[in-house]
Amino acid sequence: MQNWLLKNISDVLNSNQEMVPDVSIDNSATTVLPQTEENRRLATLKAQQEWFGAIAALEKLLLSTVEITPDKSLQGLVFSAPVPILSNLDLLARFQAGIFTTDAFKPHVLMPCDRTHAPENEQDNHDSSILQLPLVPYDPIAKEQFCLVFTQKFALVMVLGQDALGMPNFNFSFDPETIKLVWLTLRSRLYLLKYERLAQIDQLIEHFSPQLPDYRLISQFTRNLLQNLPNLTALAIGNTCKIETIAVSQSEPEKAETTPDYVSPIVNASPSGKLEMELLQALTHEIRTPLTTIRTMTRLLLKKSQDFSTKAISRLQTIDRECTEQIERMELIFRATELESTSAASYPVHLTSCCLATVLRANIPRWEQQAQRRNVNLEIVLPQKLPPIISDPAMLDRVLTGLIETCTRSLSHGGNLRLIISTAGDRLKLQVLSHCNHTSNPFKALGQLLMFQPETGCLSLNLDATKNMFQALGGKLTVRQKSRQSEELTIFLPLGTQSVNS
Repeated sequence: MQNWLLKNISDVLNSNQEMVPDVSIDNSATTVLPQTEENRRLATLKAQQEWFGAIAALEKLLLSTVEITPDKSLQGLVFSAPVPILSNLDLLARFQAGIFTTDAFKPHVLMPCDRTHAPENEQDNHDSSILQLPLVPYDPIAKEQFCLVFTQKFALVMVLGQDALGMPNFNFSFDPETIKLVWLTLRSRLYLLKYERLAQIDQLIEHFSPQLPDYRLISQFTRNLLQNLPNLTALAIGNTCKIETIAVSQSEPEKAETTPDYVSPIVNASPSGKLEMELLQALTHEIRTPLTTIRTMTRLLLKKSQDFSTKAISRLQTIDRECTEQIERMELIFRATELESTSAASYPVHLTSCCLATVLRANIPRWEQQAQRRNVNLEIVLPQKLPPIISDPAMLDRVLTGLIETCTRSLSHGGNLRLIISTAGDRLKLQVLSHCNHTSNPFKALGQLLMFQPETGCLSLNLDATKNMFQALGGKLTVRQKSRQSEELTIFLPLGTQSVNS
C-alpha cells in the first residue's frame, strides 16, 4: 500500500500532469522563472486569480448540468478545504458538501453545520448539511485550498497549491485516474482517524464513480474559467495617460449631453499606482472569501427557519444581506482595478444586447430597501416600455447598484433621490437626481480609485473610476453639481439597435 499521508493534492496532480496535459492549466512559464521573492509574489497572485475564476466556472458548469428537480435528490458530492465552495442555494440543496479541516478536533466548531452527531434519521437528509472531515494538525493538505467534485456526468479536482518546483500554482484535472488518486489521498486521512461516516461516503463515491467526461464539458469549464479570469497586465509597465474628467457646466445646452463621445478608459501606470492596484486586488480577494463562507452558512441556517424565532430569522437575514452587499461591493472594486490597470484592448468587456428592465426588476427592491434604511426617499420614473440596450448585464448590475448606494449614502436627514429613465436619440438616458435638505455626508479621496465616508465607514468607487466603468460598458456618465445640496448624474447607454465591437 502506498503511503498516501506523504502526499498532498498538488503532489498527486503534479505527478500525473504529463499524463493529462490537455485538462490542466499550463504554468510552465511561471515555474521556469528563478524563485525570487518577486517571482513568487507574482506566481501567488496569478494562482489566486485562477482559483477564483475556477470557482465561478464550476458553479456555472454545475448549474448547466444538474437537474433542478422539486424533490431535491442528491446530485453529487463536493469536498473542499478550508471553506465551502458553493454558494448557490439550488446547488447546496442537491450536493453533499464536506470540509476538510484541522478544526474538526475542536468541540462545537462550525456547530450549525456539523451533522456528525445528529440523530440517525436526520443524517440521511443531505439537504443543508456540511460534513466536517478531520485533518490532523500540520497535515500538508491543510496548507492547500482545493475542491473535489463528483457528479454523474463528470468529476473534477482543482487545487491552489504548488507546482513540482515549489512555486505557487493553480491546477485542475478531469482525468478519472487522477481523481481516484486524489480521493485515495483524502480517504487515507479519514481512515486513519476512524471517521465514523467513511463507509457512507464510500457508497456515495461508488455511486458517483468518476468517468471520462464529454469533451464539451471540459471546454465549457475552461471557457468559463477564462471569462472569469482577472487580468494581470496591471503588473506590466504601460505608457498611458490619465482619463480626463468630464465636466458639464450649467450653461452648457442639454443637446450636448445627447451626443456624447465614447472613449476607452486609460490610466497612468505609475509604480505607486500599480502597487495600489495589486493591493486592492489582493484585499478584495481576502475580504470576499470569509464573507462568502459566512453567507453560505447563514443561508444554510435560514433553510432551517422553523427552528428559530422570528427575531433570530430577522438577524440572519440581516447578516445575509450585509454579506451580499459587501461581497458585491468588493467585486465592483476588483473589476474597477482591472479596468483602471489595463487598456481596453487587453481587457475586453463583452457587450451584448440585453434588457434593462430585467436588471431594474432585480435591483429596484434592493435599492428601495437601501434608501429606506438611510431615511432617503427614492423615486423611480420609468417609461411604459424600455428598449433593449447594448451592455454587459452583470457588470451593469454591479455598477448601477454601486452608484445608487453611493448616492443614498451621501444623503442624510430625509434626502430625496430620483431615477428618471428616458430615451435620447440613439441612447438610453438615466438621470440620478439627488437633493438633501441639509449638508450631505462628505466623502474623502482614498487613493486613485476609492472614496471613504468617515460618517458611515463606507468605501465606494470615486467618480473617475465610475465613469471609466460606464465607458467600458459602451456608455458615458456626466456629473452636474447644481448646488451644495443638489447633484445630477446622467448616464447614457447605447440602444440595442446599434452594432457592438467588444
